[in-house]
Amino acid sequence: MNKAELVDAIVAESGTTKAAATEFLRAFEDVVVENVAKGEKIVLSGFLSFERVERKARTARNPQTGEAIQVAASRAPKVSIGSTFKKAVKG
Repeated sequence: MNKAELVDAIVAESGTTKAAATEFLRAFEDVVVENVAKGEKIVLSGFLSFERVERKARTARNPQTGEAIQVAASRAPKVSIGSTFKKAVKG
């Protein structure tokens, strides 16, 4: 399912307009990205959680040459699946 199909599903489920569903989805994406980038954790209980994680600098190996390389510290987004969502998918 892509974004357009998701919008159509929201319209069918909620009875709202396509424009309102599109605007909601855009606003949701913006709020999640903006707040996670600031370091805030967003939790939708039982569904998903979004957070920023800090990755430490480390030494890795080039698998082709075996040469040790330094990987710099970085930040990355992390998404965790909630228990209700997991149970629904497992059946």
